[in-house]
Amino acid sequence: MDEQNEVAVFGGGCFWCTEAVFAELKGVTSVLPGYAGGHTENPSYRQVCSEQTGHAEVARIQFDASQISFKELLVVFFATHDPTTLNRQGADSGTQYRSVILYGNDDQKEQSEVFIKELGKAGVFSSPVVTEIVPLEIFYEAEEEHKQFYLANPDSMYCQIVIVPKMAKFREKFAQQLR
Repeated sequence: MDEQNEVAVFGGGCFWCTEAVFAELKGVTSVLPGYAGGHTENPSYRQVCSEQTGHAEVARIQFDASQISFKELLVVFFATHDPTTLNRQGADSGTQYRSVILYGNDDQKEQSEVFIKELGKAGVFSSPVVTEIVPLEIFYEAEEEHKQFYLANPDSMYCQIVIVPKMAKFREKFAQQLR
C-alpha cells in the first residue's frame, strides 16, 4: 500500500512534549521539533526563548492519511495541551509556548476552524480556546539535542515532572491509537 503522506504542524507548548506524544501514534511516520510562525531566519533555541523572533516551538508531524486523519491529529492535539491559556503551558510561559496550528493547505485551515467551533459548542473547555490558526510559511528544524529529547533524556527533571505524567494520561486515553 502506498503511503499518503501529509504534514501537520502544531505548537502546544514545549516541543519535547508535543514530539513525544505524536511519535507514538499509529500512522505517524516522523515527528521533528522545530520553530515556526516567526520573522527571524533560521533561529536558534536561545533566540526563540528570548521571545524576540516571534517563533513558536512546534512539531512537524508527517503522517500517512490512510492510517490517521488530520482530524484525528486535532483530537490528540487538543487533548494533550491546554488551548485556553495564552502563551502558557503549565509552568512554561512565553510566546514560544503558544497554542498554534500552522496549516499547510485550505483543508487543514477549514478543519481546524470547524474543530475549534465544535469544541466551543460542546463546552469541552471552561474558557475560550485561544489557539492561533495561521499559514505555515517556513519550518526550521530544531538543533540535534532537542530531537527525541524525551527518549534520550528520560531521567531529566523536566521529563520526570512534566512529560512522564502527560504521556501516562495520553497513553491511557489513546491506547487504541498507539503503535
